[in-house]
Amino acid sequence: MANKILIAEDSSVILNLTKKILMQQNFEIVTVKNGQAVLDQLKSNTFDLILMDINMPILDGMETTRKIRAMDDSAIANLPIFAITGNASNYSIDEFKAVGINEYLQKPLDFDRLVTLVNQYTN
Repeated sequence: MANKILIAEDSSVILNLTKKILMQQNFEIVTVKNGQAVLDQLKSNTFDLILMDINMPILDGMETTRKIRAMDDSAIANLPIFAITGNASNYSIDEFKAVGINEYLQKPLDFDRLVTLVNQYTN
């Protein structure tokens, strides 16, 4: 069975590109546009990894990650989460690690690195 990845990204261009590339690698993809939608998906779906845009409406990636890490269900609370950000300078790697982000990818995305990291965490 294919690994299932949740992509949370409010830019349709980045969302569609990322989805297309990961689907070519035989991943099953679910996409959402904000952090609240991430939390809603986690109630009804099982994922192997989350790609989380940091700057999203309603609930940003940092706050969403905090909420996921605080969940009672350890399978959800320990999901690998990759931050995707165009403004990495707004946060330090330490701040990402403090909320529980496993890896971060800067925009424009390096898709080779994305695929490598996703494979590392899902195999």
